[in-house]
Amino acid sequence: MRIDRRFNGPPGSANGGITCGLLAAHVDAPIAEVTLRKPPPLDTTMRVEAGRLYDGDVLVAEAGPGTVDITAPAAVGVTEATAAAAAYAGLVGHPFPTCFVCGLDRTDGLALTASPVGDDGVVAAVWTPYESSELLVWAALDCPGAWSADLPGRPMVLGRMACRIDALPAQDQPHVVQGWLLGGEGRKVRTGSALYDADGTVLAVAQATWITLA
Repeated sequence: MRIDRRFNGPPGSANGGITCGLLAAHVDAPIAEVTLRKPPPLDTTMRVEAGRLYDGDVLVAEAGPGTVDITAPAAVGVTEATAAAAAYAGLVGHPFPTCFVCGLDRTDGLALTASPVGDDGVVAAVWTPYESSELLVWAALDCPGAWSADLPGRPMVLGRMACRIDALPAQDQPHVVQGWLLGGEGRKVRTGSALYDADGTVLAVAQATWITLA
């Protein structure tokens, strides 16, 4: 398995959602859960053995069957999510401005500007997929969760992610990705995220554990 350099998250390492999505393809189960053990390297040939991803002898990540036992909140419309983008916290103080999913310092990423909508802590962003694939769904459901937990104030990296995909998004059509905070303890933060079509139908749901950087 090799992760192309353009799929970076933090500088020098792969985006967590992309890594999870690539490794999840090796899991024969309706729902996969992936745990990241080390920052996934870019442009490096790694090997997959029994759901484990290795860079040489170093365990980078491991995957297996998982569960998603959270319920997605009410859908936010495309219009509301579009308007919320003006308050995107990543416009100032973005910890990873070149991230493939949520960074704005690039032209070939997803540019998901997950921003607060309402008073319940939910953030939302509009996403118009350039291709309809499970890999991009994993990616799109990654960063929005972290933005619900004040990412500029306490930068985090993905530690674990489980994803249930009920249907793929339609290519070149607007969708909404929402994220929300589930809780946390110490350096660990738990979040949920969901993908909706323009009619508000839930297409996929993910739950994640993040590790706050020192």
